[in-house]
Amino acid sequence: MSSLTLIFKKDPIVSLQGQPVLLFNQQHSTLLEALEFKKIKIFSECRSGYCGACKTRLLAGKVTYLTPPLASLAADECLPCCCVPDSNVNLDLSSQGVQVITRPPHQLRKTLLQD
Repeated sequence: MSSLTLIFKKDPIVSLQGQPVLLFNQQHSTLLEALEFKKIKIFSECRSGYCGACKTRLLAGKVTYLTPPLASLAADECLPCCCVPDSNVNLDLSSQGVQVITRPPHQLRKTLLQD
């Protein structure tokens, strides 16, 4: 007799300078699209043919690239235009003017520490 084990992967939380702002739940094909949908200010020229303009410092977490990045990146940088979060991520972008995720502090802390 064998047992069936189901593994559920939770959707990553995207934070900006420590403020959780969105749950990346595959409604958008890239991290850049999710950020733009949430009205987060990020400079990008990707659609105009200039690669590297959306380069963003990754303070914590991991991303997976859908296509190999064309621009050179430091170990703590990512290109949101061609990646998706692989875990909770914290980006060095301003959360000013963006609606942040609100939960009781003890639940939010527990969620962010799970990864």
